[in-house]
Amino acid sequence: MYRSHNCGELTATHINTEVTLSGWVQKSRDKGFIVWVDLRDRYGITQLVFDEERTSKDLIEQAQNLGREFVIQVKGTVIERASKNSKIPTGDIEILVSELKILNESILPPFTIEDKTDGGEDIRMKYRYLDIRRNPVKNSLIFRSKVSQEVRSYLSKEGFIEVETPYLIKSTPEGARDFVVPSRMNAGEFYALPQSPQTFKQLLMVGGMDKYFQIVKCFRDEDLRADRQPEFTQIDCEMAFVDQEDILNVFEGLTRHLLKEVNGVDVEKFPRMLYDDAMRLYGNDKPDIRFGMEFGELNAVTQHKEFGVFNNAELVVGIAVPGGNSYTRKEIDKLIDWIKRPQVGALGMIYSRCNDDGSFKSSVDKFYDQDDLAKWAEVTGAKPGDLVCVLSGDKNKVRAQLSALRMELAERLGLRDPKVFAPLWVIDFPLLELDEETGHYHAMHHPFTSPKPGQIELLDSNPGEVKANAYDLVLNGNEIGGGSIRIHDKETQAIMFKHLGFSEEEAKAQFGFLMDAFQYGAPPHGGLAFGLDRLVAILGGQETIRDFIAFPKNNSGRDVMIDAPAPIDDKQLTELSLKLNLKS
Repeated sequence: MYRSHNCGELTATHINTEVTLSGWVQKSRDKGFIVWVDLRDRYGITQLVFDEERTSKDLIEQAQNLGREFVIQVKGTVIERASKNSKIPTGDIEILVSELKILNESILPPFTIEDKTDGGEDIRMKYRYLDIRRNPVKNSLIFRSKVSQEVRSYLSKEGFIEVETPYLIKSTPEGARDFVVPSRMNAGEFYALPQSPQTFKQLLMVGGMDKYFQIVKCFRDEDLRADRQPEFTQIDCEMAFVDQEDILNVFEGLTRHLLKEVNGVDVEKFPRMLYDDAMRLYGNDKPDIRFGMEFGELNAVTQHKEFGVFNNAELVVGIAVPGGNSYTRKEIDKLIDWIKRPQVGALGMIYSRCNDDGSFKSSVDKFYDQDDLAKWAEVTGAKPGDLVCVLSGDKNKVRAQLSALRMELAERLGLRDPKVFAPLWVIDFPLLELDEETGHYHAMHHPFTSPKPGQIELLDSNPGEVKANAYDLVLNGNEIGGGSIRIHDKETQAIMFKHLGFSEEEAKAQFGFLMDAFQYGAPPHGGLAFGLDRLVAILGGQETIRDFIAFPKNNSGRDVMIDAPAPIDDKQLTELSLKLNLKS
């Protein structure tokens, strides 16, 4: 037996108990006549003591030679600690060691294994197995496990059946590039790793499973952005004989359950917002509603003077910054520089100060008088002491720019409290999106999303106006889940493929198996998938997902710990009937 107890459970109730502990040496303090060693395992830290009055000389010398991260086993007696430590559960006791065994030595770690480490992200990713020993990462992984267990508990009680679907599937166009896997037994042919189990969960509904879920890995070969992983985890769910209201109710229930059981928070309201309203009021389809600063559209009160910047703009829009009139001119200039960065792309910003006496001072006083500026304040909801920030230009671009500014200001003003949770359903998305470069439409969600009832005829006359029977669940400005009511008959699916530019032959080659299945009595069905990585991070009060993933990739999609992806040798290439054609 390597241990009778773990390093986090011994308290004053165990005094005089003989125990055996195993773990890693966190650190040691050598006073010559006495040595203290902090022993760490997953559960906590226990202090060991080697005292020359009660410990043999050989044992003290052995303790003095222990290095950081040595793996050791000790036997001894629990005694009361003279200098107690109220910061840890075991702070009232220590172990007077009678036996010490080194189970494995360690070289000096490349960074300190402590909560606040001296290791940068790159070095910690290279030695991720050491990083996991640190409390912030360890606790994040334990937290993720708790969330996953609560998900399974809730869905199982709701009658969902957990079903595994394949990882080696057929490449189908679902929005991002597939990761492909060559088949040795079928030369020149390839599997793809699933971007989601979309078609399989629909086939399970055809199979009569009624309520399905799985916590599943998905893969997308996308250009990476910060905090995005090429492989990610979904809570994937599908239900038969349901409409949108049924699905929203079930997954509101799941979200409430997680907030209550994991965070101890009761959330009753799940407001619903139309996609068009989300874009108009917040500039994006995943608005953070923990704070205000809603957009005010100013075309009607700005495009009547000689100011060409506004007159020539498709949209003039502003927000009121609470207390922003206290900003100095230098601070405002820095804000303007922030939005002019390439990542945001604004050309500039107009502002108006709302003074405490009810007067206004703007950067365009030459063109707009006090009555004009009062209307700006009215439209944006600005009060005395606030600052009105105004952007103008192409509608879609300027909304995205002002949305970025709104979030940055909220961060600076401390309005994004991670302990406050504000869920929101965004509904009635467009079914199709126009690709401005090609002039073709593509599915905003995926090709299997059904249009809202009664709107399919609009696909021929006005495809951009067709609304999808789709919904996203947003939490604190992050999309944590999305789904739709699916198309469940062959004729409607064929119409959808046609409007997405598929010929009959292409549709049959890509999705013939699904179309065939629809001929055998497919029930109405729909579902939703949560992004588990993002959901866990938000519930854990964090913005980044990496610490909640055991072995994440970096921003280039590389695993620097195992050095992957990596070349394969010529023998493997030959077996797979592959020939490299690398561009210099």
